[in-house]
Amino acid sequence: MKKDYKVFVINPGSTSTKVAMFENEKKIFQTNVDHPVSELDKCQEIPDQLPLRLGTIKNALTDAGVSLDGIDAIATRSGSLAGLEGGVYSVNEKLLEDSFTNKYVKHPNSLGPTIAKKLQEEYGGEIFCVNPPDVDELCDYERVCGFHEFARVSRGHPLNHKENCIRYAQTQGKTYEEMNLIVCHLGGGVTVGAHQKGKMFCVNDGINGDGPMAPTRAGWLPATSLVKMCFSGDYAEKEIMDRITKKGGLIDHLGTADAREIVSRIKEGDKYAELIYNAFIWQIAKAVGGCAAAMKGEVDAIILTGGIAYDTYLTGHLKEYISWIAPVEDSPGELEMEGLASGAIRAMEGVEEIKVYTGIPVWSGFSCAPVFHGDKSSVRYY
Repeated sequence: MKKDYKVFVINPGSTSTKVAMFENEKKIFQTNVDHPVSELDKCQEIPDQLPLRLGTIKNALTDAGVSLDGIDAIATRSGSLAGLEGGVYSVNEKLLEDSFTNKYVKHPNSLGPTIAKKLQEEYGGEIFCVNPPDVDELCDYERVCGFHEFARVSRGHPLNHKENCIRYAQTQGKTYEEMNLIVCHLGGGVTVGAHQKGKMFCVNDGINGDGPMAPTRAGWLPATSLVKMCFSGDYAEKEIMDRITKKGGLIDHLGTADAREIVSRIKEGDKYAELIYNAFIWQIAKAVGGCAAAMKGEVDAIILTGGIAYDTYLTGHLKEYISWIAPVEDSPGELEMEGLASGAIRAMEGVEEIKVYTGIPVWSGFSCAPVFHGDKSSVRYY
């Protein structure tokens, strides 16, 4: 007889933490726990936020009458880990150390494993980290840039990407590892990734200025024009970084990142809004075509996910460009909470191997690279 699993899920964000309770695949409770910005501002570093976040989460559960007694597992978002293969990881001491100390990236999701550990000490259960943001399965061709000092890195919403792939494959009576899929995550950031037989081997860096522009991110920019802007004396480094990562894209052109408002403006005859939004769709379509080429045209399906995938104006126009490649599956919204829970359940059922985090990046440079200026380890992350 199949065991029933009770899984608590933690997903920290900038000023809040999403938490949910699942009984098997059924979500029985979810809330967004807000952390007062005035209190967060008192914390000099992200690790200093731990007591505040843990306390407000426990208070929210008490107020909602939700008990963690008898939980089988805690599944958490994480971050600031060394590049690693996708999958389900047990939360060991090395993973706790790297995430809590923000070893690689500063982001509040890195507190997830430590929050989970504190709750485990009180309530028991296993702790799992599922497809963290640091998943790195890129092929070497995808890493190569026109400067030998640079290499592309993988930042492609792996949790939502992979959960959508797993679920779509199940509808086809197959496994994720048997299919070739393209996933378009269309949210505040946009990532378009090629998933070949269970590996996200090709995806744009949706944070640091790679790929299609997004509601708040610049995406591809003409390199020489950007260099001239940087050295013009008119902008500080932070101003330019903010425009690339927070204030570029749709909000830079149109003053809003809300797709619904933009579509409303288009319907009212705003030609500039129409130009920019249609260019946004065009850029997504080009990225899909690039992924299809990387898989030599052998694509089983294209999945549209993320909050903007609710917009039928975008999805309708996008399908006109890409539906000839493969069937297009609409999966609006995101499956992050569901992905964390189902990953933990697959691990406990023995359906998916539980991986061990070592802290050693899966990629540390091209083994065949020649010596540049006396330094073979010449790849830099500026």
